[in-house]
Amino acid sequence: MPEVSSSRWDVKRVRCKDARGDERVVQGISIMKWMDKKIGLALGGGGARGLAHIGVLKVLEEAHIPFDMIVGTSAGALVGGAYAAGLSLEELVERVDSYLHSPEFQSSVIKAIENARANENSGWTQKIQSFFVNRFHLAQAMFRPGILAITDFQSMIDHFIPDVRIEDTTIPFHAVATDLVSGNRVTLSSGSLRHAVMASCAVPGAIEPLKEGDMYLSDGGIICLVPSSVARQEGADIVISVAVDQDICTAEEFRTCRQVCDRATAIMAHQLENYELADADIVIRPDVGDLCWTDFSHYSDIITAGERAAREKIKDIKDVMPVFKKWFTLKQLTRPQNGQ
Repeated sequence: MPEVSSSRWDVKRVRCKDARGDERVVQGISIMKWMDKKIGLALGGGGARGLAHIGVLKVLEEAHIPFDMIVGTSAGALVGGAYAAGLSLEELVERVDSYLHSPEFQSSVIKAIENARANENSGWTQKIQSFFVNRFHLAQAMFRPGILAITDFQSMIDHFIPDVRIEDTTIPFHAVATDLVSGNRVTLSSGSLRHAVMASCAVPGAIEPLKEGDMYLSDGGIICLVPSSVARQEGADIVISVAVDQDICTAEEFRTCRQVCDRATAIMAHQLENYELADADIVIRPDVGDLCWTDFSHYSDIITAGERAAREKIKDIKDVMPVFKKWFTLKQLTRPQNGQ
């Protein structure tokens, strides 16, 4: 058990071991514990856009906003799982930077898709290259359940996620996946953290589903893009949700069948997400514009967008936590007056 020292109103200091086995002190306000109120952080999916969660966590940490659990879907499970396991935000950013500049990522299918998408509005040479890249990956998709090799995906997960069990994370953690057999949502709250995050991040078509018993687990974002309801079901009294979806409004012209289908899918996902967000007390929406799930080269701007959006919501977060008001009122009442 971690060593905890706290008082009725004081800052709580928890001494625990991080993912590398080093001891560090985690600080947070113990007020909500005193009130027996649990705060849940629900981190939504969105591929590269999910890196905005790092910026959100940074601001919450700076503001000493405590939370008793993290629930993540897809990219939210990746960032949330790493943080819950004890990685500091500095370590997480370092791992993002090192991975995105590694030969492994630069030669990956995800990077190829990002480059192909970026070249769609370029000259004829780039357009021809994009055409063949897209057709090559489409041909691969016709003969296997995912265009990204499972070994490459496992390597990426291992780079970010410590080899620990979910039960042993510093912060209670839950990952959300979808069972393709039953069509049901699956909440992973025990077992291998790496396996849970991998299942939650298994983007349909890009990554092969993970077999677990009679289930085939795929991306949790299929039916639960932002897991607000899961945080509530796991006992959170106050839910702070982070949505990293694209702007639903668009000026795009629909000239091809693919563009129409993509737009229809985006609208369905947006409406499903709104259903989930109705269960949240606070919604943080980083401005990620129209970035695609593969646009990892913009990671620095994405993290900054998360910071900016979280700062705009700090007052709202404290407003839904009435104890903060009582605490500051108490400090005002007990503060010595000038000249007394």
